[in-house]
Amino acid sequence: MRHEAITGSTRASGTVRTLRQQEELPLLRDHLLRLDPESRHDRFHGFMDDSFIERYAKKCADDGTVIIAYIEDGVVRGAAELHPPDQSADSLPEIAFSVEARVRRQGVGSILFRKLIAEARAKGYHFLRITTGAQNQAMRALAHKFGAHLTFRHGESTGSIDLRQRPQPEPARAAIATPADAARAMININRAYWQMWLRMYGWGRTA
Repeated sequence: MRHEAITGSTRASGTVRTLRQQEELPLLRDHLLRLDPESRHDRFHGFMDDSFIERYAKKCADDGTVIIAYIEDGVVRGAAELHPPDQSADSLPEIAFSVEARVRRQGVGSILFRKLIAEARAKGYHFLRITTGAQNQAMRALAHKFGAHLTFRHGESTGSIDLRQRPQPEPARAAIATPADAARAMININRAYWQMWLRMYGWGRTA
């Protein structure tokens, strides 16, 4: 089982890995049960009691759902779910996310999102469907960051992510990215100006 420590700009210090569906069912179940009422409402688009969550976690363990978890000290604090397409009415694999309040604003959601998209691409999926509560601003922003186009209906935000689209290469972000680049550009402009001026008066070198 592959474990990956979280490093970089995020302050989170746990690990991210895929859960073993049957053996580690309690980890996902306990994580979902720990969600505060608002987070539980956002995750399941309405109030769901503990018995529903227990049934839901068991179903995930049995139907082939991939669970990518953020783990601290052996406890799942965040989870990204990739549900197989045969579980959906429109035959699109559906994704869902949940992050406990104590580890929010630490980059956990973004890391889980990236790992989940990589897993979906590895499975050969071309589109993903995501549904979240209309009031879940954090998840809507995160989904938009990763290319989701959301629409609102019946108190929910529903959209899809086209996995065939690739991120723009880094060099395409800006033509002049650093002070050194700016200085070189200015030198080139000055050189071109003086060469033109000298040619106008016949002082330029000829080949």
